[in-house]
Amino acid sequence: METVIILGAGASGMVAALTAAESKNRRVLLLERQQRVGRKLLATGNGRCNLTNTGASPARYHGAEADFVRPALAAFPPEAALEFFRELGLVTVTEPGGRVYPLSDSANSVVDVLRFALDAAGVELRAACPARAVRREKSGGFSVVTDAETLRADRLIVACGGAAGLKLGGVGDGYELLAMLGHKRTALYPSLAPILTEPEYPRALKGVRADCRLRLDGGGETLAETAGELQFTETGVSGPAAFELSRAASVGGKGLTLTADYFRDYPADAVPALLRARRSRFPALNASEALTGMLHNRLGRMLVKYAGLDANAPLSSLSDGDLDRLAQSCRDFRLAVRGVAGFDAAQVTAGGVRTSGFNPETLESWYVPGLFACGEVLDVDGDCGGFNLQWAWASGRLAGRLGT
Repeated sequence: METVIILGAGASGMVAALTAAESKNRRVLLLERQQRVGRKLLATGNGRCNLTNTGASPARYHGAEADFVRPALAAFPPEAALEFFRELGLVTVTEPGGRVYPLSDSANSVVDVLRFALDAAGVELRAACPARAVRREKSGGFSVVTDAETLRADRLIVACGGAAGLKLGGVGDGYELLAMLGHKRTALYPSLAPILTEPEYPRALKGVRADCRLRLDGGGETLAETAGELQFTETGVSGPAAFELSRAASVGGKGLTLTADYFRDYPADAVPALLRARRSRFPALNASEALTGMLHNRLGRMLVKYAGLDANAPLSSLSDGDLDRLAQSCRDFRLAVRGVAGFDAAQVTAGGVRTSGFNPETLESWYVPGLFACGEVLDVDGDCGGFNLQWAWASGRLAGRLGT
């Protein structure tokens, strides 16, 4: 009987183990360094688990070889992932933008059905069992050294995850173990993380949420752009829109600027017209209330300050030029970027083990026959919105087939 060892019981590792266990002629061991499986999975989507996105395609992924994801996604697209989970008894709901969540709104549901499936498939789960070293044996197969013993495998799948989410178990084990077998990695950057900015305005707006179009500029060009919810923090900005641009901010170097447009769906002349109407209807109102009813009150007052207007002046004293300047501030609110929050706060690692060392059709090593890798340990990261878990399922499924 063939023995397969999977290192890491996260999203990709659990699916790889279930896939490998479909052959009854295999003994499948799943080793996890944490006390329980799927700990990072439990935290995804703020505990809701955005388990895939119906719009997943290679264009939503990044890495040195962007097309590397194509075979895995083609073999196990979102509809296949959803059918896989339906068969495990998970009920899901699809929200606007293609984001798919468990109907329970709880990541526990996803982890639980995977746990049940692992048990039913006869996968031998060993929790609190980190792999300390791996070796290729001259006679074939692999040795996996743990704290308690040395295990032998005919084939090995490395699914240890990445460096993101350190507090939830993110580690560099996978990079080190694959390096022992001749594989190298790229530089690592935090992604899907809060963006750090000059604090003057964000600190005063801490906790405020706003819908906007958000753009990241650097070196005289636009590096990335998105639209969605932005949340201000004491040190910068967070929320889906910021997460979407965090990868570009992480790798983009210095001198970057974020620009927010809080009236993204309105034509250019709409905001000046709204402000003139406010002045006409309420001439005695203080300028600090110019945007009340249009934006969050604290954000509106901050934009008045940002525009350089006297907050205590009556609206009647503001010229058309003053209102145009305020309107421009609403559509061109700029924050200097200081960096991106570290791996503690990041949901995903940008960078990883070089994909050039693996066959994209099987995820088997080009250098070491019988060695496979999947999930975040590889140099593949997706956009915010369920794309990274879709890669985890698809790559785990492909690696678990073990080249068959």
